[in-house]
Formats: sequence, C-alpha cells, structure tokens
Amino acid sequence: MTSLRPACSPRRLGVAAAAIAVVAGGLALAPGAQADGDGIAADVQPLLARQLSSLTSATVLVHGTDLAAARDAVRSSGLTTVTSFDAIGVVVARGTAQQIRAAGNEPGVTYLEGNAPIAPTDATSNLATGGASVAAGDTGADGQALDGSGVSVAVIDSGVDPNHPYLRDADGTRAVVANLKSLCLDESTTGTDCVVEVPGVVDTDTLSVGGHGTHVNGIVAGRPTTLADGAKVQGAAPGASLVSISTGAVLLIVGADSALNWVLENHEAPCGAGVPASTCPPIKVTNNSYGPTGGGVFDPQSATVKLQRALAAEGVVTVWAAGNDGGDGSASLTNPPGQDPTGGILSVASYFDQATGTRDGAVSEFSSRGLAADSTTWPDVSAPGEDIESSCRPYLPICATGLKPNSGPGPLDLGTFNTISGTSMAAPHVAGIVAQLFQADPSATPAEVEAAITGTAHRYTDGAAYTQAGGRTTSFDKGTGLVDVPAAVAAIRQ
Repeated sequence: MTSLRPACSPRRLGVAAAAIAVVAGGLALAPGAQADGDGIAADVQPLLARQLSSLTSATVLVHGTDLAAARDAVRSSGLTTVTSFDAIGVVVARGTAQQIRAAGNEPGVTYLEGNAPIAPTDATSNLATGGASVAAGDTGADGQALDGSGVSVAVIDSGVDPNHPYLRDADGTRAVVANLKSLCLDESTTGTDCVVEVPGVVDTDTLSVGGHGTHVNGIVAGRPTTLADGAKVQGAAPGASLVSISTGAVLLIVGADSALNWVLENHEAPCGAGVPASTCPPIKVTNNSYGPTGGGVFDPQSATVKLQRALAAEGVVTVWAAGNDGGDGSASLTNPPGQDPTGGILSVASYFDQATGTRDGAVSEFSSRGLAADSTTWPDVSAPGEDIESSCRPYLPICATGLKPNSGPGPLDLGTFNTISGTSMAAPHVAGIVAQLFQADPSATPAEVEAAITGTAHRYTDGAAYTQAGGRTTSFDKGTGLVDVPAAVAAIRQ
C-alpha cells in the first residue's frame, strides 16, 4: 500500500516520528483501472485495482452518481456499510474482493477507491509575514483586533491538548471550542458514526501518542505568551477558535476524509445548533498537515477532492501542507489534493526566515517542489515552516524530537514548547491568516481569499525564478512567494 505521512521534516522531526506523521493529502494515485480492475464497469483507483487479486477483505469507498446509487450498490453486492459521505454520494463499506468487484458493476457506481494508510506528517515567523503587526494594530469588520476572532479553524491532525497554556486565554477559557475524534481509523471499525465529540478537557493528542496536532494548533491560534526565557510568542491568529478533529497517530484515508466530511456537514455550527456563534464561531478554514511520501498524481475522483470542492462551494477554505520531499523540479513531489485548481484550496511551501524575521530568506531545502514543466503541481504560496516554536509536551514522541525545548509561563510548564520544522508548520500559518482575512471581510469567498494571498505575496528571490503561469507570477518551489498579511488584508478589503 502507498503510505501517507505527516508533513514535518524527517531530519528535524525525527524518523521515529514518521510512524506518527500527520495528514497531508488525499490518495496520491491517478484514477482509472489497471490490470486487476479489468472487467469492472466503474473506474477503479490504481491502488485498489492492484490489491483486488490478493484481498480477502477490505474497506472501499463506493462513489455513486448520487447517494442512493452508492447505497443500492453496497446493499446489492453484500458489502457492509461503515459510514457515508452523503453530500458527495460516497458510501464507505467493507467486504471481500468479489463483493467489491460486484459493487463496481452495479448501476450508478462511478468510482471505487481504496482505504490507503496515512500518518500525521515563533515570534520571528509572525514578523516575517507581517501577521503580528496586523493582529496588534488593525481591526476586523467586527471592530475587534484583527486576530482571527469570530472564526473557527478546523485542525485535522493527531489531536490536541486543549489544556496547554498556549491554547488558553488569560481568563482560562480554552481556544479549542469543539474537541472531536475520528473513529474510522483502521479496518477494525464496526460502527457507522465515524466522528464523535469528546469532553473538552480530554487530551486527544496524548491518547494518540502524538504531539504533532498540539504543535500545529498552537501555530494556528496560540495565545500571546511570554516564555520562561522571556521570548514572546503567539499563533498566526491568536484570537481564532479551534475545532480539533483527532485522526490518531496512525490511520487510513477514511479517517481523514471522515473528518473533512464532518466539517462539510457541521461548519456553520460546529458546537451544535443551540450554541451561539459568539461562543463557537463557524468554521471557515481547515488545516491538513498530512500526506503521501513522494507526492503523486492529482486524483479529481477521490473523496478527498470531492469533499474539499464541496467545502469551497459552501465558503470554507482548505489548506494543505505541500510535503517534505524536496526535489529539483524534475518531478512533482507535492501533496496531490493541494494541486486542486479550485479557488480556495491552497498548497503551502516552507519558508525559512533564518531566525531573524527577514522577508528575504530561503525556501526550505526539505519543502516539496512541483514539476517545473507543469505549473498545476506547484505550491500556491510559502509560509514560515522551519524552526517554528509552538506548543508541545515533552513526553509526546514528536515533541521529543524537537530541537529546542522551552518552558511556558507557569512553574509547572516545563518543556511545554519546542521547535519543529516542516511544511506541517507552514500550512497552519496560512490557515490562521485565512481566519484573519475572513474576519476582515466576512463576505469574502474562498476564491477571493486565495487571490488575496497569492496576488500580494512577497517575491523573495531564493530558489527558482518566478514565471507567469496560470494567471499569476509564481515558481515551482515556493509558489507566489512569502505570504504578506498586511497586503493580503488590504486586497481582501478592496
């Protein structure tokens, strides 16, 4: 099987963490049947097609012309339903290879997709993007500081420690307003409710034996904090609310897709219909810092892509880590779903501000490059992803691989911050900035938000030359350049 991993740099995050890598991409395989899929009327994902000759039982995503067609096919073929993604007409089911083949020949079935395994992939950073100055000196349409207030960011990751000091306001209120767990994580799942709410105090990152998610959540919305050494840190959107959906440390694509599907169904009221938006704001952006090793071919038929396009149509931006496979432009190594040309779906490369807050630093060596000859594979924009300080716990595996443990403000906050690198760290910077932009203009569309970010990015000169492609000035290694928050805010207000 093709494995997926978190988008953290292995040389900094540690290979031990590769087994706990975070999310960054849907299936990295092209649509269309291969040899073992011959004789099936529907298109078959190559990964699944290669498995059909040896499978005894497996989970499959049955795509239909509509939900009824997919359900009928599952029932007629004898497959057992696991869950469904109603808005995009997909039923997740389990059964034998013979039953899977039968489902692919039922009327109205358009695509059979396999259940691929996936794993979860500082202050100067906010100076480089200009985000800190905007949060301190500008106001949103609501009259509050332009810090992401009134917007929820859904972080699909290993989990979160909602009690971490970086994720609490001065009055003790938690930044995490909804705490959820995806249960469709492996082939043993028997229920149909794949995403469930857990108590707000539950540390889902420790349950996952992760750490990646807590670090990523802090980059999105860490509250202004003075560390034990006097350093002042905050997240990209220090007033935003967080909706954490824990996919565990090691999982399959159905777990991550179930999280995206939950956002699609609940983004307007993530804490339930009875909870006011002032307490639990609508979700306007998702962060996805996970993906396949070595990139792959964009698959428009995958459930991941169908879900993110449905989210864009409903006003929600999707942010992807570009990946940590480096490259030289001779092949595309970027995260496949981030290659989606749909407005409001962003792929983020890693920028290194060289620990000085400079706007003219370097594209990170580990950051995945697109194919130089195909601009559709290039990242959209760069954001700080190297040596990023954020929330951690010293006993969690990914945090333990960090380069520079630091202590928080309280006497018991020992080793509660650490420095980690990867496009996993770059993506949440952009997710937080998207929250700022929606606060600045709540009526903006996802496509307008993307245009504001990519159209105003600072063109730092390190790496490949910029060129005109797809209607923008961009490059195969760093996209349109370093995200520039003040310029993007000005653009979204025009």
